[in-house]
Amino acid sequence: MSGRRAAPRGSDAGEARPPTPASPRARAHSHEDASRPAAAPTRLFSDPLALLGLPAEEPEPAFPPVPEPRWFAHYDVQSLLFDWSPRPRGAGGYSEVNSGTPSSAEDQPDSSDLLLGAPGFVSELGGEGELGLGGPVSPPVPPALPNAAVSVLEEPQNRTAYSLEHADLGAGYYRKYFYGKEHQNFFGLDEVLGPVAVSLRREEKESSGGGTLHSYRIIVRTTQLRTLRGTISEDVLPPGPPRGLSPRKLLEHVAPRLSPTCLRLGSASPKVPRTLLTLDEQVLSFQRKVGILYCRADQGSEEEMYNNQEAGPAFMQFLTLLGDVVRLKGFESYRAQLDTKTDSTGTHSLYTTYQDHEIMFHVSTMLPYTPNNQQQLLRKRHIGNDIVTIVFQEPGSKPFCPTTIRSHFQHVFLVVRAHAPCTTHTSYRVAVSRTQDTPAFGPALPPGGGPFAANADFRAFLLAKALNGEQAAGHARQFHAMATRTRQQYLQDLATNEVTTTSLDSASRFGLPSLGGRRRAPPRGPGAELQAAGALVWGVRAAPGARVAAGVEAGGPDSAEVPCLLGISAEALVLVAPRDGRVVFNCSCRDVLAWTFSEHQLDLYHGRGEAITVRLDGPPGQAVGEVVGRLQLVSRGCETRELALPRDGQGRLGFEVDAEGFVTHVERFTFAETAGLRPGARLLRICSRTLPSLCPEAAAQLLRSAPKVCVTVLPPDESGRPRRSFSELYTLSLQEPSRRGAPEPVQDETLGVALLPTTKQLLHLCLQDGGSPPGPGDLAEERTEFLHSQNPPSPHSSLSDEAPVLPDTTPDLLLATTAKPATPGADREMPPTQDGSSNPSSREDKGDLAPELRASFLPRTLSLRNSISKIMSEAGSETLEDEWQSISEIASTCNTILESLSREGQPIPESGDPKGTPKSDAEPEPGSLSEKVSHLESMLRKLQEDLQKEKADRAALEEEVRSLRHNNRRLQAESESAATRLLLASKQLGSPTADLA
Repeated sequence: MSGRRAAPRGSDAGEARPPTPASPRARAHSHEDASRPAAAPTRLFSDPLALLGLPAEEPEPAFPPVPEPRWFAHYDVQSLLFDWSPRPRGAGGYSEVNSGTPSSAEDQPDSSDLLLGAPGFVSELGGEGELGLGGPVSPPVPPALPNAAVSVLEEPQNRTAYSLEHADLGAGYYRKYFYGKEHQNFFGLDEVLGPVAVSLRREEKESSGGGTLHSYRIIVRTTQLRTLRGTISEDVLPPGPPRGLSPRKLLEHVAPRLSPTCLRLGSASPKVPRTLLTLDEQVLSFQRKVGILYCRADQGSEEEMYNNQEAGPAFMQFLTLLGDVVRLKGFESYRAQLDTKTDSTGTHSLYTTYQDHEIMFHVSTMLPYTPNNQQQLLRKRHIGNDIVTIVFQEPGSKPFCPTTIRSHFQHVFLVVRAHAPCTTHTSYRVAVSRTQDTPAFGPALPPGGGPFAANADFRAFLLAKALNGEQAAGHARQFHAMATRTRQQYLQDLATNEVTTTSLDSASRFGLPSLGGRRRAPPRGPGAELQAAGALVWGVRAAPGARVAAGVEAGGPDSAEVPCLLGISAEALVLVAPRDGRVVFNCSCRDVLAWTFSEHQLDLYHGRGEAITVRLDGPPGQAVGEVVGRLQLVSRGCETRELALPRDGQGRLGFEVDAEGFVTHVERFTFAETAGLRPGARLLRICSRTLPSLCPEAAAQLLRSAPKVCVTVLPPDESGRPRRSFSELYTLSLQEPSRRGAPEPVQDETLGVALLPTTKQLLHLCLQDGGSPPGPGDLAEERTEFLHSQNPPSPHSSLSDEAPVLPDTTPDLLLATTAKPATPGADREMPPTQDGSSNPSSREDKGDLAPELRASFLPRTLSLRNSISKIMSEAGSETLEDEWQSISEIASTCNTILESLSREGQPIPESGDPKGTPKSDAEPEPGSLSEKVSHLESMLRKLQEDLQKEKADRAALEEEVRSLRHNNRRLQAESESAATRLLLASKQLGSPTADLA
């Protein structure tokens, strides 16, 4: 676009929007000729498996079919992939070709000084990242989850520094929503699907309008290892009686491929729910065993490692870091087939716990040693049956080759080499070898496999890697086939021995009586199907980057689209490749920033402004309207605006942005103002390039050189504040205060650009006035007040009162990030003292913040932070989003002040000019600082008390509701009893009663 000539002034300063439906939820066809067939793509889309160097299978359809039933809200990722086919691809539905390798063997070396490549194994030497949409992507930064760690979609998923991956966390669905509650189980032998087990439960909840909303929770289990779990609302089902649909009618809609005649009602034996728990949760194990082999210098073979009788100092240092040496005799925790009575498997072993898992290590030097026996079967008997094996190498060891290990169970090898062992500089490097049918797993290795310092972080990394490796190996053919046989045996037993003679036709309806005074909520109208908590699904073709706003037709010659299932729940958005069952993209709904859509395509902006494009099939605008309607319900994002901004006669754009793309100032009577650009807006794309894909220098160059700048803009929120994603707010809360934006602009004479000051200066202004500390939401207000004090707006300004009017500056504010700070900026960061010195040590000598004073504040700092953590944990998931954000803002502000107080050599002045320079005759007074910290403590105590009161009130309200329901049931029973007695009395009275009637 930079080559286009600028149009005459005022002629095109407006929105350049792609054709869109009349409404985000529009179902109607476009006004254009919709009967005209769409143009066929110029070539077939790239096969993602061919990109990985893997053998191709049968051709995929252009768009993946939407899983049945429609508008079913899936509970987790594996439910999206549930297949009604009698023979899914791969054993039980998992792909047999998926290795999850980010790149082919030709693109990366498979050998190093730690590990040798071998046929049948995949080597990971570091820097591979994870396989995402369009190829390898960088490992996610918390709070984002790795793709392989995404499981449950209907509820928030815990996020840790090292996430556990490939785990079916939705396996607890039956225990959480069915076990111990009224529900129905049906078992049978379907002619096509084999043994089947179905669980049904009808739920009700109060609606905001005072009525009752009903939905059905459903579980369908077949011999494949994927289970259909989720809910469907009565609003999308055929109309039925007030007591709900019959089980047959429900299953005819939800599971049309399931033969209803084969199902029988399960028996009332307590064995049935216990067997279903075991069947569903067999994939959940919190006890793991890991083998550890010891490789000395100049060793490399299996026999040499098994015959090392004693552990060297480097090996003992590694074992001490990894876990605790325990006495086996009398050991009561998880023993991993070790003898805890007679010491026949050794006297000691290594044991630890990590993320609710018990881990017992089979250490080669701690297992019994047999002299004159090269095989060492007593050791190999345990380590050879472990799925994951850690190979510890001393410096000078030979590279490990996985083919030297003769075992059918060992699928994953974690090779760890020590550097400078038994010193204060000990570090480790890591490499991974896994079988080809074991998918990739995290945490991702850094380039070169390290080095890792010998600390708790490396321990957590290695334990997470071992746990994820064993979980990933469960998808390998051998273990997958074993799990499928076990599952089939459970289902066969239920369908044969635990059924009654009650068929699906004669089964009773769901037992939820219609209480007196309770009415069913009225239909929610169009779009009611979009309001479920679980994940709704669409078949799409997805690609990284934004294309709608750029006018690029997806599927063209430069396309790299991947057929995916798009799932959007109330918590997360995922893209799943159905061909191999991988999640190729995920983000929290709180991270969705905005979207741009046309009739068949949608650009989705998330996180820091990254974008993906999805293309949907069907009538123009219908599927896109459904997706946009769903996003409006579950996220805080909004539609973007496309603006074409020409330059004025002096080559100026008339607006300023910071390095993050936030518009800080719009000059009056310019094309930018005419087009609708306002302070607080966020630039997502500049000249068809997303902002995260541009370095500050490239963005500044585009703003300098493009004759006409076309931008995609995210408008500010309702209060005029810039929109940020949850991940950005989380990252800001962890950064130093000096990294945040603050309200005091300072003119940099070198660049002619308005620079933003630090939060420390804002904090100084607030403390100087004696007020309470500011929250992140107050930054914009403080900024506006200061700007008005420096540059009062003209009474004839067309901008709002919150829009500051700055002196004329270069519109390309991104230049500020491309040059070093000038002298005035340095002076702001280190104000001189009375004698003109800027040395921090001289300030300490003057007593700005004495060590004794800092020492007195540090315990109170820790106490306040503990209080903040306690409040956040007590808030839980029951509080509303706004309440959580208020708490997080207070916590963030408190952390900001406390970090400033406790930072050595960084005093907070008590008074001074707006630039933060302390007065010559004033020094910080400990008493006033102490009062401010005490004020914070009192605020936190009050907030804690309010939360406790709110929880007590909620509990009292719930108890009152339960009491009212009980009274309603009792009154209804009494009413029915009185009616029965009246009827009997009427029959006894006979004709007199008839005369009275």
